[in-house]
Amino acid sequence: MSKTPETRLCAHHLTGMYYRDADLVEDLIGKKSFTEVMVMQILGRDARPVDLRIVDAVLVTLMEHGLTPSAIATRVVYMSAPENLQGAVAAGLMAVGSQFVGTMENCSLLLDRIRNAADPREQALEIVREFRAERRSMPGFGHHLHKPDDPRAVKLLVLAEAEPDLSGDSLRALRHLAAAVDEVHGRHITINATGAVAALLGEIGVPTRLMRGFAVISRAAGLVSHVAEEQTSPSGRYIWETIDHAIPYVGAGGTRHGGE
Repeated sequence: MSKTPETRLCAHHLTGMYYRDADLVEDLIGKKSFTEVMVMQILGRDARPVDLRIVDAVLVTLMEHGLTPSAIATRVVYMSAPENLQGAVAAGLMAVGSQFVGTMENCSLLLDRIRNAADPREQALEIVREFRAERRSMPGFGHHLHKPDDPRAVKLLVLAEAEPDLSGDSLRALRHLAAAVDEVHGRHITINATGAVAALLGEIGVPTRLMRGFAVISRAAGLVSHVAEEQTSPSGRYIWETIDHAIPYVGAGGTRHGGE
């Protein structure tokens, strides 16, 4: 007989509510920050000061990056259905994946391999050679705008490496991977923001398969700001019309007849 499912996240009764083992009204509202409660809910433990510093740094870093696919999706959907703000934000969140914003998960899988290897440096070299042989992009590395280094990654790593309460295992794994990337490719390739985020979240015990959730939480706030700007300075229709004119139709329906 299968075990009855259980939850530890929330309980409520006629006069109150609990988040895990904390009374929402007496213990949390007005006493704990959003980040503190979020860490408690997701990781199942009280947030340490270092957790708050790391998570806040990550959330601020990932909140905004301009008119990327997630922001474009939100603006165009909001233009089409302005009565559905949450749908517009949800549309943008669907773009948080393995190519944009959510790549820290893919990078963290590699850091897990390096961290658990008997010879971390050799494992890092093996990973980079595998990716290069298969002509795959290395998650957590490279950026089309930020060269020679992604300033966000530099700042995040400096912050984390100054924290005495972190083990440093994930940070060292990322440094091994970065050195291997440069060695195999024969040139410097920057660690990007999501590569640094993978190491930082790993340092505070966020499981690899949950890391993308932090990108979702952060980017949701950024997408609400895009909706706010769309309400006062709309660009959704401009984006649509620009694409409509920029991408030509080449089918038979575009052929003029009658000698014109």
